[in-house]
Amino acid sequence: MGRPWLRLEAVLAVVVLGASAAYLGVRDADRAFYTSMSDAARVPAAAKPVAGASTGSYTWDCGRNQDGHRNTGNPVVSPGVAGPAHHEHDFIGNLGVGPVSSVEDLPGQPTSCTNGDASTYYWPVLRLGGSTDHHGPALVPTSLTMRYLGNLRGPVVAMPRLLVAAVGDAYAYTNKNGLARAVWSCSNTPDRTTMKYPICDDGAEVVRIFDFPSCWDGRQLDSPNHRQQMAFPAAGGGCPAGTFAVPHLEISMTYAVPAGRRYRIDAFDGQRYSPLTDHGFMVNLMPDALMERVVTCLNAGRACDDTAGSRSG
Repeated sequence: MGRPWLRLEAVLAVVVLGASAAYLGVRDADRAFYTSMSDAARVPAAAKPVAGASTGSYTWDCGRNQDGHRNTGNPVVSPGVAGPAHHEHDFIGNLGVGPVSSVEDLPGQPTSCTNGDASTYYWPVLRLGGSTDHHGPALVPTSLTMRYLGNLRGPVVAMPRLLVAAVGDAYAYTNKNGLARAVWSCSNTPDRTTMKYPICDDGAEVVRIFDFPSCWDGRQLDSPNHRQQMAFPAAGGGCPAGTFAVPHLEISMTYAVPAGRRYRIDAFDGQRYSPLTDHGFMVNLMPDALMERVVTCLNAGRACDDTAGSRSG
């Protein structure tokens, strides 16, 4: 005989998710883009580092884009060309990025990072659902954490100046190419993540995470698809043959989404605002001395904190 209580639980889960999505004002066709965290996957246990691994961390502060540095530009993918009005990016770090900027325009520009990091970091704006498809108000994160981690299999080397790193795929909904790397969660369920928009409990915040590749080919600063120069480590932390471990960038942020409001990222036409299309970019412009501090902290196993008003490690 089957287990009727399991069938009942499955039915109840579908009913609850459907009701929650309806409460958010989500159209029937888009309900598959949202999930309750009870259905999200548990974060797997971290692999253990080997002897000689770079087990340290480095944390710094580039703000939350509270000053609204956002525009349609993408200096990596479409330099010199303004993007479509419905696909804006939030930018932190380098303050010189405009709608028609190129990577070559960025050196020498001021920065929002308190440690002097002039790199640019950017991703699609997250919006509350509006009266039209594109124009809900942009959400500013309530918190944003910048962190570099080491490598579980050995030491890391410095990132070169102007190295480009990308995570995710803006066309993942239609491409179906396996490049999607969306990571979402809720502040009260850090042990679970999902590639869908989470429907968080009352009082909990939406968590958005960008986990960048951290294995460099040692030759290219960028490549035609903006991905060949960087690779993701294997599950145990090892880098693919012919690549070198560099500091592992993780950016996490939280958003206070009002109860009962739908939300979604700015997405290109045809992508249906799918959460799978979330993506982020980095262009490294850390001063050499600062990058060396990062590498030293990671390889020495120290927890270094250069956030505003703090310098430790």
